[in-house]
Amino acid sequence: MRKLVLAICLMFACTPFALAQEKKDTKKEPSAAQKRQQQRMKDCNEQASTKKMEGDERKKFMSACLKGASGKKDEKMTAQQSRMKDCNRQASEKNMKGDDRKKFMSACLKG
Repeated sequence: MRKLVLAICLMFACTPFALAQEKKDTKKEPSAAQKRQQQRMKDCNEQASTKKMEGDERKKFMSACLKGASGKKDEKMTAQQSRMKDCNRQASEKNMKGDDRKKFMSACLKG
C-alpha cells in the first residue's frame, strides 16, 4: 500500500515538469502581419542607425517611418475623416470639454 501511495505521489510531483517541457517545445510561428511588422521595424531601425540618430530624434523618426511604411493612411483621408479633423481642431481651439464639446462636435459633423 505504501508503495502505491508513493508511486502516485511521485507521479503527481513530476506532472508539472512534464507539462512545462511540452510548452517549451511548442513555439508559435509569427503571422504574416507580424512578419511584415518585424521587417518594417528592422528596416526603420537600420535607417535610423545609418543616420546616427539618438534619443527623441530617433523616436520621432521611428514613429514616422513605421507609419509611413504602413500604407500612407494620412495622405488619403475620406471626406468624413477630413471633417472630423477640422471639427476636432475647432473644438480644441475653443478649449471645449465635456458635454459642450460633444454637442459642438455633433453639430459640426452634421454640417
